[in-house]
Amino acid sequence: MIILRSSPPSPFGRKTKIAAKLLGLYDQITVENGDTKDPSDSLRNQNPLGKIPILIMEDGETIYDSSVILDSLDRMAGGGKIIPEGDENRRKALTLQALADGIMDASILCVYETRMRPENERSPAWVDYQSEKVDRALTYLEQNAPALENGINVGHISLACALGYRDLRFGKNWRESYPNLASWLEDFAAKVPAFEATKFEG
Repeated sequence: MIILRSSPPSPFGRKTKIAAKLLGLYDQITVENGDTKDPSDSLRNQNPLGKIPILIMEDGETIYDSSVILDSLDRMAGGGKIIPEGDENRRKALTLQALADGIMDASILCVYETRMRPENERSPAWVDYQSEKVDRALTYLEQNAPALENGINVGHISLACALGYRDLRFGKNWRESYPNLASWLEDFAAKVPAFEATKFEG
């Protein structure tokens, strides 16, 4: 059995779960929670960076990060399913994935700043720096929301998970400033039931 080390609120873990469900591979995967803050958790041996998600293959091979996992899952499913074939379409999907992953990274860093640092060590300037990345990305995507008509790809999945994480950790206020993206997310959720199925409330 293939093992996915993740955590319920992780947007990168959610991204992996959605991809596995879309590709019909989820039933072959056992999901095991990992605690990135626990030095005794075996995930630090499975990924020296101590980050999730990690996909552990039946032969013991470990695969990370989420973009590599999605590529591996796509190939397991025959290829060309969520990573488009053809140079231009592939580049666009992977570039959108990179942008959405960057939104998730910056958002997580903002959360960590308040959750993991003592109050007297927190840096508002650092939070502003990360928040500006998110704002620039959302502004771009508001004007360039990716079409969903030609099939769901890794970029779409990543963007949905980034916006879902904003809902989870920062509230839904972003939707007022980015109505096109809010509408895009609703369309994605309607097309991809796995998005709601992997939602974390907490």
